[in-house]
Amino acid sequence: QVQLVESGGGSVQAGGSLRLSCVLSANIYGSFCMGWFRQAPGKGREGVATIDKYGTTTYADSVKGRFTISKDPAKKIMYLEMNSLKPEDSGTYYCAADPPSEIRLCTFLANWAPADQNYWGQGTQVTVSS
Repeated sequence: QVQLVESGGGSVQAGGSLRLSCVLSANIYGSFCMGWFRQAPGKGREGVATIDKYGTTTYADSVKGRFTISKDPAKKIMYLEMNSLKPEDSGTYYCAADPPSEIRLCTFLANWAPADQNYWGQGTQVTVSS
């Protein structure tokens, strides 16, 4: 069974920090590409960060220098460390991963986004107040 479970969302003031966690089931932790997306009310989904099997990371321009994506192989958890948060960072954050058999460019510039909804988490809410 494929599972991705996010946690760590909450409400903070601008300038604050949060760390999101995504626990992945063992059968997909080895996926070539995984990452984080977000969606604000009334807006489309936005890619935030990706990390590939070798630890190579990419970030949306809007979060570069403030967010850090990482993963812990032993715990099978992917993290998103968010610092210097801004009100525009508010939204629901989702983790996602490719099926283990899929190998492709792990970057939003190549429009990376898992097509199968089974490979997405349920989301965790982040609210940043000014």
